[in-house]
Amino acid sequence: MAKRRKVSNPLALAVLAELLAEPLHPYEMGRRLQEHAKDRNIKYNRSSLYMVVEQLRKAGFVAEQETVRDTQRPERTVYAITLDGRTELRDWMRELVAEPQHEYPAFGVSLSLLMVLPPAEAVELLERRRAALTAEVAGITAELRKAAAEGVGWLFLIEEEYRVGGLRAEIAFVERLVAQLREPEFVRTWHETFGRLQ
Repeated sequence: MAKRRKVSNPLALAVLAELLAEPLHPYEMGRRLQEHAKDRNIKYNRSSLYMVVEQLRKAGFVAEQETVRDTQRPERTVYAITLDGRTELRDWMRELVAEPQHEYPAFGVSLSLLMVLPPAEAVELLERRRAALTAEVAGITAELRKAAAEGVGWLFLIEEEYRVGGLRAEIAFVERLVAQLREPEFVRTWHETFGRLQ
């Protein structure tokens, strides 16, 4: 079972991981998250990043290391991970890697309510989704090939491999669902049950 955490935002986990390498200012953390394409998996903006850093500081997971003053920029505070922060990072990672957690993706919500759409419209929309997913897989696969050719190690690409696997599984699911929605028996039953509600 997932442990209740003092700071539970996934962005906090990414911040702790970045600070494991070296102390950083939040602006630099954000730049590195983008540079390492972590913004594909973690939603954030500049203000949420500063807010999470402050939450981590209050929890004792990061500490102010120094304040840098330079004439061209405003004062910047550099943060470092604490011993408690290192412990939290590793404990949280162990939990996330080992224990599956139920997530609430928007597509799952739409599937749970799919009966409100006529089968022909649902099929058309799902076909559009399949095309978009197929294009996304092609784009990521091209990026992965390019990164591998440039010598980027597989461990640095693992979240993209995971995305491709998930997208391919979703494509297969959508194709099966489209076939089921096209079955004459289903179409007849839908019209008898839900058609009058339209």
